[in-house]
Amino acid sequence: MHPREVVWDNRPILVPFAPETARSGIHDRGFYSVCWYQRPLGAPPLARDQRLILHFGAVDYEATVWIDDALVAHHHGGYTPFEVDITNFVAPAGEHTITVRADDDPHDLAKPRGKQDWHLEPHSIWYVRTTGIWQTVWLEVVPLTRLVLLRCEASLERWEIDIEAELGGPSLPGAEVAVTLRCGERLLAKDIYAVIGGAANRAVRLSDPGIDDSRNELLWNPGHPRLIGIDIELRDGTGNVIDAVRSYTALRAVSVEGDRFLLNGRPFFLRMVLDQGYWPETGMTPPDDAAIRKDVELAKAMGFNGVRKHQKIEDPRYLYWADVLGLMVWEEMPSAYRFTKKSVERLTREWINVLKRDRSHPCIVAWVPINESWGVPNLPRSPTERDYVRALYHLTKTLDPSRPVIGNDGWESVATDIVGIHDYDDDPSRIARRYHADEVLPRLFHSERPAGRLLVLEGRRSDMPLVLSEFGGIALGDNLETWGYSRCVTSDELGVRFAQILEVVRSLGLICGFCYTQFADTYQEANGLLYADRTPKLPLQFISSATRGPRSWPLFLQEGKREASPADE
Repeated sequence: MHPREVVWDNRPILVPFAPETARSGIHDRGFYSVCWYQRPLGAPPLARDQRLILHFGAVDYEATVWIDDALVAHHHGGYTPFEVDITNFVAPAGEHTITVRADDDPHDLAKPRGKQDWHLEPHSIWYVRTTGIWQTVWLEVVPLTRLVLLRCEASLERWEIDIEAELGGPSLPGAEVAVTLRCGERLLAKDIYAVIGGAANRAVRLSDPGIDDSRNELLWNPGHPRLIGIDIELRDGTGNVIDAVRSYTALRAVSVEGDRFLLNGRPFFLRMVLDQGYWPETGMTPPDDAAIRKDVELAKAMGFNGVRKHQKIEDPRYLYWADVLGLMVWEEMPSAYRFTKKSVERLTREWINVLKRDRSHPCIVAWVPINESWGVPNLPRSPTERDYVRALYHLTKTLDPSRPVIGNDGWESVATDIVGIHDYDDDPSRIARRYHADEVLPRLFHSERPAGRLLVLEGRRSDMPLVLSEFGGIALGDNLETWGYSRCVTSDELGVRFAQILEVVRSLGLICGFCYTQFADTYQEANGLLYADRTPKLPLQFISSATRGPRSWPLFLQEGKREASPADE
């Protein structure tokens, strides 16, 4: 359908909030498969060597964009950005109309949809749908030839940072890219590289300070999130600056060795919380930047050093604040719920774009392409589905070899660097018996079946890292319309049960980390440590003490701190 054929009802909507949300001004949670948006577009005046770029942060699921009567963009994927050069479709300083059509069939289970419910009313662990524009839309005036992508990757072994700057637009004969790296006021590197084939790709060798305090001061970790500022200039053959970008990176390495997770080459115990990333009035869209920062600060205030962003590719500003404030992130692809050729193509294409968008964030320490066999429901019996999980695992490792990949988190591991286990047993003594020591591994992998599933389908090695990546899920209150994996009635009871299960989980020598369910109540799922409005159900200091447990010198070293005090934490 063309925009001229649409019968508009002229209801205003506040973008980027989805029409299901109260903040949007629509607040309609019914079924509808198409949303149309239209508004005037005033084009700014442009110089001869400038272009006008229209950016979309995310539109769920299929977006079609017109400027006046001209079709200018078509994009598939509800969690990844896209952009279009609209310079040739607008008159300088003219008035135009932009129209967006968002197709998002609420019953289509063969597309990546995460926690978006296909029932009219949210049930169990699935939530209100998100249709159409749900991340920011903006215009940008850029040079004709410009920097369009910056990718950074650190190597602690070589003490260098690999920087790839990709250019867009016509090539410039003799073009160069000038790179400056600083840590605070300290100059780390300054150099100029030739542009070859539309990109400048060079490993910037830093001056290795050796084994001393200054070396440790440059490393990023949750207790010391040191960032390295990057200034990049694109210069033409005569040295004129054509474009300039300011960004950041970090010296940080994550890996696995034996049964341990390593941060900067040393064993590091993961204390994570499951975060769905929803807000009461705005759904998947953060209310504002302050709300994003507050969520990162609350996770740290509760004693967690990381989050598992569950079934959502988060707004890039969340990753920014996690980088700045020091919070590790497991990034997880929203699932499809059917295994078809179309679902495979859709998820794979979007996952590649997710990796491209986010791989330079130091906060991200693991990738999770599939959760709990969602989208691969016959994994134990289907060689084809197992091949798909292996393919996603190896594709992710190929595009980003610098991080662990959890092929299928929860159970039925096929190809993975870490075995993630989801176990909502509400009896801490049974958890203690199940995971207490290395000698239980043969029984664990062969006989124990949390949620009725085998933990590992192949590659049953005794030296793989194990993370209890979902547990807890204790709902508070006697409202039977809410849901949790178990329930308690009073805050005092919640405090006792939370402290008991955390004490047991922290004592398990078999695991290298945990992820408690969950950060905040989300619609009907009332098992958060915080209410949906981020009010704590228990004092933050109590939650932090239970999460962290007794402090010790080795743990300070694990977090890269040579000295510490309560104020530092």
